[in-house]
Amino acid sequence: MTEIQKQERNEKKGNRGKIIVRTGMIGILANLLLAAFKVTIGFFSNSISVMLDGVNNLSDAFSSVITIVGTKLSEKPADRNHPMGHGRTEYLTASVISLIVLYAGVTSLVESVKKILHPETPEYHVSAIVILVVAVIVKILLGLYVRKTGIVVHSDSLKAQGQDALQDAVISASTILAALIYLFFHLSLEAYLGTVISLFIVKAGYEILSETISRILGERIDSDFSRDIRHAIQKLPGVYGVYDLVLHNYGPDKYLASVHIEVRDDMTAKEIDALTRTIDTLIYEKFGIVMTGVGIYARNTDPKTAELRDEISSYLMTRRNIKQVHGFFLREENKSIALDVVLDFCVTDRNKEVIDIQKDLEKEFQPYHFHVTGDYDISD
Repeated sequence: MTEIQKQERNEKKGNRGKIIVRTGMIGILANLLLAAFKVTIGFFSNSISVMLDGVNNLSDAFSSVITIVGTKLSEKPADRNHPMGHGRTEYLTASVISLIVLYAGVTSLVESVKKILHPETPEYHVSAIVILVVAVIVKILLGLYVRKTGIVVHSDSLKAQGQDALQDAVISASTILAALIYLFFHLSLEAYLGTVISLFIVKAGYEILSETISRILGERIDSDFSRDIRHAIQKLPGVYGVYDLVLHNYGPDKYLASVHIEVRDDMTAKEIDALTRTIDTLIYEKFGIVMTGVGIYARNTDPKTAELRDEISSYLMTRRNIKQVHGFFLREENKSIALDVVLDFCVTDRNKEVIDIQKDLEKEFQPYHFHVTGDYDISD
C-alpha cells in the first residue's frame, strides 16, 4: 500500500466519521424534541402509550449519543496492543444500543401491564392529536434519512437507528388511532396498546443485538461481495482459478483478506511475484481491502493430466458432502495427486470424511496415491 493510498483511505475514514456524527446530532435533537412533546401530551392527557412513546424517543436520543462516542473511539489509530485498529468498537456500541432498547421495552411492558390491572381514563385533545401527527411525519423523515445515511457509510448503528425510527412512526400512528377510537367510541385501548408498543421495542432490541453479535463472532461474507472479489481476480491474465477467499472484518469497511489462485505450473517465481502484487493493488483500489496473502496452486499444463483432473473432479462431485474440488496437482514421477475438497458443514467428522474420500480415490484411480485436504465452506 502506497503512502498516497493510505492518505486517501484516512480521508475517507475521516469523512465517514463526520457524516455519522452529523447524522447522530440530528437524531439527538429530533428525538429530544419529540420526547418532550410526547411526554408532556401523555402526562396531561393521562395516556400511558403516549408517554411510553416519548420514553422510547429518549432511548433513541441516547442511542445516537452512543453511536457518536463509538464512532470517535473506532477512529483511534492502530497501536501496539491493537495493531488492526479499533474499528470493532462500533459493533460494541451497537450492542450497547440494543441493550438499552431491550431495557426500555421491558420496563415499558411492566408499566403497561400495571395499567391493564389498574386502568385509568385518558383525556385526549384535538391539539394533542395534531402534535402527534406532526411527530409521526418527523419520525418517518428522520428514519428514512438516518437509514439511508447508514447504508451509504456502512454503519450498522445508523441503519439500526433508522429502522427503529420507522418502527416508532408506525407505533406512534397506532397511538393516534387509539386516541381517535376513544374520542369517537369512548373505548380506551391505552394499556393494551402500550403492551403492543413494548413488545415491538423488545423485538427491535433483540434483532439489533442478534445482528451485532453475529458480526462480532464472524458471519459469512455477503455472497455478491465475495463473488465480485473473485471475478475481479479471475479476469487477470494468468489466473485460472480463485479459491479459499477469507475476509476478516475489523470494523465497518475494514477488511483483511487472503486467497488462493491457480496458475500454470511453468510460471516463474518472478512472474508470480508480479501477479500477486497486481492482485494486492487491484483489490485495495477496487474494494478497499488489504490482502494479507495470495496462496498459489500450480496447474498441470499437460493435456492428459487435464483430462484426468476433470474425471476425478466429476467423480468427487457426485458425493453429496463435497461442494467444490480445487488445487489439483499431479506429480507423475511418483504417481501422487494432491487436491482440496470443500466439505459441507453438515459433515460432523471431517477427518473421517477426508480419509474415506482418499481411500475411495485410490481404489477408483489406481495406481495413483492421493493427498486430500479438507477445506471449509467459508465463502461463496
